[in-house]
Amino acid sequence: MSRKNIRLTEKLEEYIFRNSVRESPAFRKLRDETGTLAQANMQISPEEGQFLGLLAKLSGAKRILEIGTFTGYSSLCFASALPDDGVLLCCDISETWTDIARKYWKETGLEHKIRLRLGSALETLQILLDSDSFPDWASGFAFGRSSIDLVFLDADKENYPHYYPLILELLKPGGLLIVDNVLWDGSVADVSHQEPSTIAIRKLNETIFRDNSVDISMVPIADGISLIRKL
Repeated sequence: MSRKNIRLTEKLEEYIFRNSVRESPAFRKLRDETGTLAQANMQISPEEGQFLGLLAKLSGAKRILEIGTFTGYSSLCFASALPDDGVLLCCDISETWTDIARKYWKETGLEHKIRLRLGSALETLQILLDSDSFPDWASGFAFGRSSIDLVFLDADKENYPHYYPLILELLKPGGLLIVDNVLWDGSVADVSHQEPSTIAIRKLNETIFRDNSVDISMVPIADGISLIRKL
């Protein structure tokens, strides 16, 4: 039996999109608006977004933490998968990008499930771990140590190894961490690539592989996704 994954041609990608992706007009509108930005390549694909939403539903998540929101496509996918009493805490550094996200949170009627924290995500995670009482942006939702059902990490790659131990402390037992861009356009497997971002992603991948406190699966979806379940 072959260990190789099928090669996705443009024709096959179009087939998958036509026969798999169920995208609302608002979601498509957000993708189109983001496509006009210089950083448009940072947006996840609709296929990946739908996969993330399905994982949220399968896990039964009620508290989700997103590290790296950009213009909000993944946040829409997560928020639409949450029950009415669920909440998504989004972390990002850009008010400009998240202003676009806020617009679509409101347009889709999902804003009541979403909280936004602007600033360093590393600092935010540490605040959640250290606080005896939750700050205003986390109060009422019990975001704290061993409390979060699902975390999506898609932020600054150089800090990936620093996010990981903090995320594990915040995840509840059985909680799911989803890490995006773990293949980094194939550069992680090419030793000639020694950029700080590539080195950091390699380090995280190796750390997770050696960590016996989690279950893992690295899958070649989009730019590579790792699914990590805390034991």
